[in-house]
Amino acid sequence: MLVGSQSVNLFQATNRSFKNYTSPLNPLTRTPSSCSYSASASNCLTIKSSAATSISKTELTLANLDKLLPKSAPPQPPQLDPQPGIEDRKTKRPTENKGKGFLEGLNLARLWPQVKAAAEEMSPRHLKTLRRLLSKTAEYSPRNSLSSKWREYHGSKNWAGLLDPLDENLRREVVRYGEFIQAAYQSFHSNPAMSVEETQMPRNVALPDRSYKVTKSLYATSAIGLPDWVDDVAPDLGWMTQRSSWIGYVAVCDDRREIARMGRRDIVIALRGTSTCLEWAENMRAQLIQMPATEEGGEEAQAKVECGFQSLYKTPGAHVPSLSESVVEEIKRLKELYKGEQLSITVTGHSLGAAIALLVGDELKTCAEDMPPVAVFSFGGPRVGNRGFANRMEAKNVKVLRIVNSQDLITRVPGIFIGEGVLEEKLKNSKLGDMLDKNLPLAYAHVGTELRVDTKMSPYLKPNADVACCHDLEAYLHLVDGFLASNCPFRKNAKRSLVRLLQDQGSNVKKLYISKANNLSSLNLEREGLMASCLPSPSS
Repeated sequence: MLVGSQSVNLFQATNRSFKNYTSPLNPLTRTPSSCSYSASASNCLTIKSSAATSISKTELTLANLDKLLPKSAPPQPPQLDPQPGIEDRKTKRPTENKGKGFLEGLNLARLWPQVKAAAEEMSPRHLKTLRRLLSKTAEYSPRNSLSSKWREYHGSKNWAGLLDPLDENLRREVVRYGEFIQAAYQSFHSNPAMSVEETQMPRNVALPDRSYKVTKSLYATSAIGLPDWVDDVAPDLGWMTQRSSWIGYVAVCDDRREIARMGRRDIVIALRGTSTCLEWAENMRAQLIQMPATEEGGEEAQAKVECGFQSLYKTPGAHVPSLSESVVEEIKRLKELYKGEQLSITVTGHSLGAAIALLVGDELKTCAEDMPPVAVFSFGGPRVGNRGFANRMEAKNVKVLRIVNSQDLITRVPGIFIGEGVLEEKLKNSKLGDMLDKNLPLAYAHVGTELRVDTKMSPYLKPNADVACCHDLEAYLHLVDGFLASNCPFRKNAKRSLVRLLQDQGSNVKKLYISKANNLSSLNLEREGLMASCLPSPSS
């Protein structure tokens, strides 16, 4: 019994001590009675002081933990019209832009709307391509063998199946023939004045293809002249008023390997465009005149061509024969020289040269028996004759490939255009077409097969490029080099250098590329001396 009573008393004492004891760290449970178990007042004050110190330390610890521990963000209301931009980049994790280019991560399409499409073009990969295209060192396209299909590439089937999409071998051949014209331009502008002594020998022409050699210089003579006082007023510009001017050349392939690659020995006749005042004056003589009738007669008797073009082609000069006589004489000589070999004749020209090239092709086909295949590659050529002339060319089997820029106004003059494409085909054999052709004095029609390019397809040229740029020969070669198909963008692996395009048409190149070219120190055109030099052919 004593043991039990002692246990009960002990339990009661312990229970009483438990109820009265509270943690000094909890300020809510502290009461004045919490010191009742203490024997003296001094002990109670000591405990209160210790408790206050502990409480302040605890509050400081909790405050620090509140700063360190992450807090759950309150739910954000849904955005009705999200605008990807700077705010989005703040909330995105850094890993989202992992592997992307620096320019792409900046979202230039939003910050610079007018160059939205150029954001991708300015990526590091495209800048490397741009550096290559602006380099002085030309990149050469592979020369595939054409021996088995050279007639098709020369137009035997009117280039059916090769134009849209553009066959890579034909693209290279078209650009190569365009570069023969560029050589004619450069040779003329380096020495535009003509001397009597010069006419006795071929002019030195820097050909883009070393497998060819120049055999004959060609001169065109205007049938009209300017008053003598013009020479007295501007004696230094006499070449602008001279009646006869160097207009092109005849060249023949003289390299055995190239002959084997092409499958034949190729003869090239290259003709430049308008450069003198009298040539411009002849261009303005837009009335149609009758062409000399051939033995076949029939519809060919209705063939008419522009007066000015025919004048430059048929008029002899004081010291040089007419362009017509020079071409026929040289082709007959070469034909006899390489008798027994497989030959082809390619006439290529730009602008005025493209117009005269059609007249050359028309005459060559009937000037001698067993004439080799004749093909014309014209760049930016104007209309030359009426529908009777187009029928005459077709009847003679002269193959014509017209390279046309949709933005080039020169290809739409002179005269009144009767039709093109589907409309032309409908009018070709209709009574309405015959009536219009006979009664309209300026009824013109295009000749041959068309390869159409467009300045707006180039990522480098301004879409609103001026008339001069849209007609420029280098712009034409740039567009052909980048053309894949009518429904495809500019090809990314185009090889043609942009240096000459920047030289000739810098004001029509997008500022984005101009500034980028200026920032590439290795592309300083003046420092490298490119302004006065002719770039090697990127397609040869």
